[in-house]
Amino acid sequence: MLSSSGLLVAVLLATVLATCEALKEGECEVCVTFLGKFYESLQEHKADMKSDDVEKALLKSCGTAKGKENRFCYYIGATSDAATKMINEVSKPLSYHVPVDKICKKLKKKDGQICELRYDKQVDLSSVDLKKLKVKDLKKILEEWGESCKGCAEKADVIRKIAELMPKMPAGRQRPLFVT
Repeated sequence: MLSSSGLLVAVLLATVLATCEALKEGECEVCVTFLGKFYESLQEHKADMKSDDVEKALLKSCGTAKGKENRFCYYIGATSDAATKMINEVSKPLSYHVPVDKICKKLKKKDGQICELRYDKQVDLSSVDLKKLKVKDLKKILEEWGESCKGCAEKADVIRKIAELMPKMPAGRQRPLFVT
């Protein structure tokens, strides 16, 4: 009997600790950033913080979202092609001024993919060793420049193509975005 009550206490303690755990640094990066900017824009425009109004504004904001933020909107059901609808999980708490990290933590429990989204990192091509990058990342550099590497069978071929194109690229386009 004593061991079963000890087990019960351990399970309860583990449950309490799991619910109290905060998001780690960098976790749910896209969620926290996007919702933070969205909430700030609502505050700046002195928007009516009713759940329905927040939801309409969220749908409008997601309509113009690009890249990872668009993917986040897809996951919460705020895009026209989304398979799920979790917009209420965002609009209601925001209307009550719940901190965005708490909202993202709750969304993470519903769909773990939401917190796996990360923004692409910028790399300065003049200081990075291209040989240390993955082929996928090298091809993404070319893709961002609007180029491709037809007939490139080896990593060295892709690196050679980037080195050949780099002097022709304007300074702003030499800093491509990609995930490492």
